[in-house]
Amino acid sequence: MAETPDNIYHVFDRMLPRADREAALKQRSHVFWLFGLSGSGKSTLALALERELFKAGRFAQVLDGDNIRSGLNRDLGFSDADRSENIRRIAEVAKLFAQAGVVTITSFICPKEELRALARETIGADDFSDIYVKASYERCQERDPKGLYKKVQAGQVKQFTGKDSGFEEPTAPALIIDTENETIEQSVQRLLDYVLPRVEA
Repeated sequence: MAETPDNIYHVFDRMLPRADREAALKQRSHVFWLFGLSGSGKSTLALALERELFKAGRFAQVLDGDNIRSGLNRDLGFSDADRSENIRRIAEVAKLFAQAGVVTITSFICPKEELRALARETIGADDFSDIYVKASYERCQERDPKGLYKKVQAGQVKQFTGKDSGFEEPTAPALIIDTENETIEQSVQRLLDYVLPRVEA
């Protein structure tokens, strides 16, 4: 039988303080929330950023949408309710990583403003930077790194973001990385220039 909230006793106040963990890692933790259409370059940038941070002596972890959906969130589909639960869960995980002193990089489509607001509220605004990896549906369709757009055209994928399911352009993200008009090297450098000052101890 599941426990009720009345039977849950938090021990957060007795855990090793975040500041001590950050001091040991010689960095400040933060969540960099990369989002955008499938094929926009989110995973490529997240993985490149992780490697660059590693070379710079920073301890980081990537939380990638496909990885999470094949494990922690494999019970979820793509309805509005399931998309919301997908983001809620990963935001809670990202928050735990941040509290552990880890620089956390997420890579999710996160198509709605309300979902990004949910992530920001869960993680905390001071620990959260939303980074829009921007590329048009047409350009992502040209790239089609996973073959998903071909499946969409063949009618094999339903509720696909940008076609059957809408994608809301962000109103004021912390940073926009325009992968349609930048080289991967330019995008990675701009991302690194934004991230490094925010994780320095």
